[in-house]
Amino acid sequence: MERRTFLTISGAALSTLAADWAGGPAEALAQAHDGKPIGEDLVDFLENSTQHLAGLSTEERQHTPALLEAHLATVTELLENGRYTAALGLRLHTLAASLSQTVAWHAFDLRRHTHASQSWIAGLHNAHAAGDHDMGAGLLGDLAYQAAWRRDHTTAANILNYALPRVQDPAARCLLQLRLARTLAARGDRSERGAVLRALTAAEHHLNNAGTDRPTWCAWVSEADLAVDSGQALLDLGDTSRAHQLISEGERLLPPARDKTKGVFLAYRAASYLDLKEPEPAAAAATQSLLLARRIGAPRCARLVDDLLPRFDPYARAQGVPELLQLAAA
Repeated sequence: MERRTFLTISGAALSTLAADWAGGPAEALAQAHDGKPIGEDLVDFLENSTQHLAGLSTEERQHTPALLEAHLATVTELLENGRYTAALGLRLHTLAASLSQTVAWHAFDLRRHTHASQSWIAGLHNAHAAGDHDMGAGLLGDLAYQAAWRRDHTTAANILNYALPRVQDPAARCLLQLRLARTLAARGDRSERGAVLRALTAAEHHLNNAGTDRPTWCAWVSEADLAVDSGQALLDLGDTSRAHQLISEGERLLPPARDKTKGVFLAYRAASYLDLKEPEPAAAAATQSLLLARRIGAPRCARLVDDLLPRFDPYARAQGVPELLQLAAA
């Protein structure tokens, strides 16, 4: 039922949404003239508490979705029914965009795909109202990631090609170029190899130019992401040996604070070892990924490992494989 509902938001509709965003001016900030006045103290509290929730450790963030949903509902109600200055309206729209993005990722991780796409689209409208082109492009990039996840790589590439021309921040451009490279490579069209490599080169260039003052939503982009995403793209292009090297390098570079990403990277590393027909290190990486996913509450990461399990069947007696299969079944 969830999948059928999700598919009502078609690739054509998402591409049209991206085209409209790319071609249209920012909307004028609305200012409600009825309802109760909103003061700076309340907006300060909402911004600070949201920032505090976002700053929790990965393991603790699994318990915050209901709080974030409540914050978003409050901010939305204030925007729709409160009375506020233009300056406060700008802050509220910016906060709503950020909260929508976070809520969407929580929903995506839990396979609530319709809710995730609706939240990303709501965030896009708020970023548009605030005139934040980088944030808008980032939200489109998230919608493209979701499209790629359901293997609609044509839609993902279309969205990213609309988003990229309006992005200014180098870290944001790096992230979108990495996603473009990944989705082009995943299409499996060898004639696009040049486009994939150009996107990876552009991503590396933008990361080298990125300073420390970045938008919050892409502040985490690092050499680790560049290495692993480059490796995954090369894996799809058939360059298995170099892909394995990059994925392993990226996993080593990842800081401890990004445990969820580490779990995903470990799953990618397991897949690359399987491509090399090396089941022992593949089982070790997959086991680490699954244990980490269960500890921090990362169902999307756990599903990546689940998807790999059939590939271990020919190696049922290899070291670590029986233990992995038993762990997965528990």
